[in-house]
Amino acid sequence: MPNNRKMLTDLIVSVILTLILVYLSMGHSLLNLPFPEYLRNNQILLLVLRTVLSLSVIFINRRLFISGFSSLFRRSPNMDTLVCLGALAAFIYSVTVSVINLIYYSGAEEYIGDSELYFETCAMILTLVFAGKYIEELAKRKTGSAIDDLMDMSPKTALLMKNGQETEVAIDEVKVGDIFILKPGMCVPVDGIIETGTSAVNEASLTGESMPVDKEPGMPVSASTINMSGYLTCRATSVGGDTAFSRIVKMVRDTSSGSAHITKAADRISFFFIPAVIAAAIITFIIWMLSGIGIGFSLSRAISVLIVSCPCALALAAPVAIMAGSSVGAKHGILYKTAQAVESTGRTQIVVVDKTGTLTTGSPKVTDIISTVNDIEHRDLLLSIAYALESKSEHPLAKAICAFAEKRFVPVMETEDFEAIPGKGIRATLFVGGRRRTVYAGNEAFIGESLLGKTGDDAAEFDNDFSARIGKLVAEGKTPTLFASDSGMLGVIAAADEIKEGSREAIEALHNEEIHVCMVTGDRLATSEAVGALVGIEEDEVISEVMPEEKATIVEKLRETGRVAMIGDGVNDAPALSVADVGIAIGAGTDVAIDAADVVLVQNNLVTAVDAIRLSKETLRIIHQNLFWAFFYNVIGIPLAAGCYYKAFGWLLNPMFCAAAMSVSSFFVITNALRLFSFRTTEIIPESDESDDEEEDVL
Repeated sequence: MPNNRKMLTDLIVSVILTLILVYLSMGHSLLNLPFPEYLRNNQILLLVLRTVLSLSVIFINRRLFISGFSSLFRRSPNMDTLVCLGALAAFIYSVTVSVINLIYYSGAEEYIGDSELYFETCAMILTLVFAGKYIEELAKRKTGSAIDDLMDMSPKTALLMKNGQETEVAIDEVKVGDIFILKPGMCVPVDGIIETGTSAVNEASLTGESMPVDKEPGMPVSASTINMSGYLTCRATSVGGDTAFSRIVKMVRDTSSGSAHITKAADRISFFFIPAVIAAAIITFIIWMLSGIGIGFSLSRAISVLIVSCPCALALAAPVAIMAGSSVGAKHGILYKTAQAVESTGRTQIVVVDKTGTLTTGSPKVTDIISTVNDIEHRDLLLSIAYALESKSEHPLAKAICAFAEKRFVPVMETEDFEAIPGKGIRATLFVGGRRRTVYAGNEAFIGESLLGKTGDDAAEFDNDFSARIGKLVAEGKTPTLFASDSGMLGVIAAADEIKEGSREAIEALHNEEIHVCMVTGDRLATSEAVGALVGIEEDEVISEVMPEEKATIVEKLRETGRVAMIGDGVNDAPALSVADVGIAIGAGTDVAIDAADVVLVQNNLVTAVDAIRLSKETLRIIHQNLFWAFFYNVIGIPLAAGCYYKAFGWLLNPMFCAAAMSVSSFFVITNALRLFSFRTTEIIPESDESDDEEEDVL
């Protein structure tokens, strides 16, 4: 297949030549355009011009003829075969009639530019089909960069510890057992085990978990994840193609190279229809020759059969509807990458959705502030202390608390003796109410240990009511941060990954379409179930704490029960997007997810996934209608063109009317496809926006 630039050049030239042919054929008689006198009075020159122009278009589209006739010789005719036969029939007929006119009617004015010549029909068939193939090729070429994007995310070097010195080496030089260094902000080069140091590691690229995971000695780190804060030394356990990240790359590569091509409905019809048409034309010629009516009439009937069977309507039935569906989708923020995606999306029976970045925004937001003393003054004090402590931390939860405080213009309190304890919390000294206080922020175990001097299972013992409220927050999928001073508990501030606007409405709309919905995520069970409950996904349809390879395995298993569409946004979703029948990527997601998917939702709104499925269903319906009527037209037209009713009723469909009927059928197919432009998106009536009121209620 030539490159896109070459295809575009060929298409432009083909269009120009076709327009010239239309001018020479109908410019004067139908369009009342000026026609050069030297052409009007020179039949031979006019025939040569038309023939050369038609042959030029045929040469430009020679790949169609190579494909069409090679498939015919292999006894597996396809749409290209129909296109070639129709175009060739129109060309041969036109040349034949022109030569006969020149030989037997030389100088006869009525045969100059006669409308029974179909040079322009030949060119139009080839140009229209070539335009459809060019558009499809453009879409296909956009899907080939997923693997490159994945590889770009992998670090090219690693920092090894050799002979007590830090040495930077190429990633290929790292071996199992080597000690590598991770400084804050560095990408993990290979899979390994932490030897020394503590830190928070962002594993969103693998698990989709929006919150960094606290790491300490003995815990694993994976290639492509990012060290957020501490200094770590790690021992390499898997390198090269054995890392979890490399397995993701391999899965995308294998799926991309092994995907099968879907046979088009038109090709399936053509498999039986084309031999029948060829046989009908041959039989028509033989029968009329045996009847003694003459070779001219017999040839005219045979060619009329081929012309009336010209595949314009059949060839346009699917491409025009697909192009219309693609255009409508783009208008509404839905990008179908290929014609296959337009067709297959509408057959979806099961939808698998990722959580982080798909159902949720992917960034935490403060949801609750609970003070041990229930009044505004103490809650304001709690927020001030929290702001003072968390303003020195880089943890996402800290950033959420700081953003919440800054929005309310909370003043910053000065801290002394600030100390961050990785995996546990923060300790610092503040001046509260004119007194020097030691304050703490962290998880239950850290606060229990700091206040009660306890460790282990007893470290998180608090007032029963307060513990119950913390437990309720955790059950709701929220992450609580506890705050205390040396005199006792101050309160708790909880944050959660916010549900994306429209997520619940989208899930409800999918259920209304009788589509089964389940959520597969790498996040914690409690958080996943809480999010599932909020958006309307049943608890038994929530699968949590899974790795990317497991996501792909789950999707493959679901495919045994129905056609699966996977909706995701991250690198961790790429394998599942690739193995699903249809991969749908949220537009704000990573380039890898977008490249691995078949459909991209540009508006970053899950509701458009519903529209993508509905629009595909409507496009499929239009395609089936077009194929039916195109085929029905041929069933009616072929007997008339063959002259089956000529002797009995005098009915005869000459080639001119065959071409006219062909044009009418094409017009019907096109206008039917244009009905897709009246497609209406799913109307979602969002709940009243009470976000500001809710934020005030937090306080």
